[in-house]
Amino acid sequence: MNDTSSPFGVLLVNLGTPDSPTAPDVKKFLKQFLSDPRVVDISPWIWKPILNGIILNTRPAKVAKLYESIWWDNGSPLMVISQQQRDKLAQSLQTNLGFNVPVELGMSYGNPSLESGLNKLKAQGVSKIFVLPLYAQYSCSTVAPVFDAISDLHKTKRDFPELRINKEYFAHPAYIAALAESVKQHWTDKGRGDVLLMSFHGVPVRYVTEGDPYQIQCQKTAELVAESLGLTAEQWRICFQSQFGKEEWLTPATDQLLESLPDQGIKSVDIMCPAFSSDCLETLEEISQEGKESFISAGGERYEFIGCLNDSDAHIELLQQIVKQQTLGWC
Repeated sequence: MNDTSSPFGVLLVNLGTPDSPTAPDVKKFLKQFLSDPRVVDISPWIWKPILNGIILNTRPAKVAKLYESIWWDNGSPLMVISQQQRDKLAQSLQTNLGFNVPVELGMSYGNPSLESGLNKLKAQGVSKIFVLPLYAQYSCSTVAPVFDAISDLHKTKRDFPELRINKEYFAHPAYIAALAESVKQHWTDKGRGDVLLMSFHGVPVRYVTEGDPYQIQCQKTAELVAESLGLTAEQWRICFQSQFGKEEWLTPATDQLLESLPDQGIKSVDIMCPAFSSDCLETLEEISQEGKESFISAGGERYEFIGCLNDSDAHIELLQQIVKQQTLGWC
């Protein structure tokens, strides 16, 4: 990545992860994450005392144990996978475009920061930067913070690079094809359950009523995947996970749905998380571990978690297509 003649660079962005599965590092990460008004838009006069006085004094130790349960020998799963995505995308772009395209990582929260990613690209002589948040569905709590942060980082600069930011790819044909293929491959390897569940990260209902298109985009993604797989309405369900706080969130809630299915005669399920580009705490612990316990305890017999697209060839092909489509005129 030392070729300074590249016409543009790519900044891959994900949410982020603690530096280690320890209470101090988790506390640092949660403080930054939960202090973002795009994530929690309650009045700071109300929220800050709750965050600093209660949550940051009680949650870090508990969450650290959860991270420890899914931590890999070489680091946080999300970080390891993100690094693999970065390297494979850079190689794929060079192979297909015929020239070097620097690709760097930047996390909305934690390390490496968005600023460090941008600085690495600028140090390689890049004057045009394509920012690719790894969220297929747009939400004011995920993609919007990237836009905010990128803008804030250049507010005091005398000059800034030409920037393009990808907003969403929830219905991109290559995305739908990659998701469908991952399900088919899982069915080939592990067999097929009675129902396919597609669990998306939840958001408060209020966000949607105030204009966030996230729910509509999740529904569209799920419908397109089901259609690609040839599923009937009875063979798949959409649900929303990771609820936080007392506010009303999108339903059906994944945990409640899992607990109710055995009483409906559904004893075998496959579950995937299309909103996540990389396996992480919310998929490896919440869905793969906790979800299985909930389903089996409620009378279920077979529970299969289908991993995220991660650094699969189909996922890298999707990212490459997005980069090529969104950087037209830069080559």
